[in-house]
Amino acid sequence: MMEFLTSFLDFILHINQHLDALVAEYGTAIYAILFLIIFVETGLVIMPFLPGDSLLFAVGAICARPGSDLSIAVVISLLFVAAVLGDNLNYFIGRFASNKVVNLRLFGKRLVKQEYLDSTQQFFQRHGTKAIIMARFVPIVRTFTPFVAGVGKMDYKGRFLPYDIAGGALWISSMSLSGYFLGNLPFFQKHFEAVVLGIIVLSVSPMVFAFLRSKLNRNN
Repeated sequence: MMEFLTSFLDFILHINQHLDALVAEYGTAIYAILFLIIFVETGLVIMPFLPGDSLLFAVGAICARPGSDLSIAVVISLLFVAAVLGDNLNYFIGRFASNKVVNLRLFGKRLVKQEYLDSTQQFFQRHGTKAIIMARFVPIVRTFTPFVAGVGKMDYKGRFLPYDIAGGALWISSMSLSGYFLGNLPFFQKHFEAVVLGIIVLSVSPMVFAFLRSKLNRNN
């Protein structure tokens, strides 16, 4: 288990190097791998820890390199579809199979943590329907938001779907284009690990602040 966590952390921190190796090995077949990662991260509530923001930034940087086999237009289009399809799958799982999913266990432990569900519900309470768009930029919360929307039976066509499409477009395009235009600048190349950590910290900070605020409110 410890070896897996170490390998996973290494993949996240050096995601640009690992993606370079994958592109060198698989060529344009990397599109399918990227599609699968984004689809699973957004579509399966038991997989909230897959890389999202840092992955998009790194892929954008690779697309910008001279002679790159990857196209930023294809990346944005393909991963937008993956993000929307994943969220929609998650919504309908929450709507029709929430009890079974929430009670799934592995080695006696729940795969879906109650605190993540609680944090997402609080996120919804504070931001309303806008949470569907905003959650795209918050790891873990973006995986649980469509699930919670489904559990709450949010109106699909009138509320969930249009906000989900808008959020998916904003998330995929902004993170990919940030990498495309910034990722190959000397500073970002030299300090790529720090940049990845910065992206992660900025992404999770809303969830951390919300958690601390809820703790303080309970104590008061």
